[in-house]
Amino acid sequence: MATRVKQLPQGRGFVLFDVVFEDGSRASNRRVPMEILGGLDGDQPARDLIEQQEAEVAQKAGRPPRAIQSLTRAAKPEPKPARE
Repeated sequence: MATRVKQLPQGRGFVLFDVVFEDGSRASNRRVPMEILGGLDGDQPARDLIEQQEAEVAQKAGRPPRAIQSLTRAAKPEPKPARE
């Protein structure tokens, strides 16, 4: 039987970001489409998208949105060795 090989998020067209909020909480591996990144703006479009997502989540949860303190690209995961 064939084994299923999962693609990494980068292979599917996403970039992963680690987000630290001003209240000290952290969100890892937030996905952002590659199409909105690049150009002269750098990662600013990712910050805007994550702030928008956070506002939607906060509205549904009935709490104020958290402000982003820092936003960094997550390190690419190490490839897993192939099983024989």
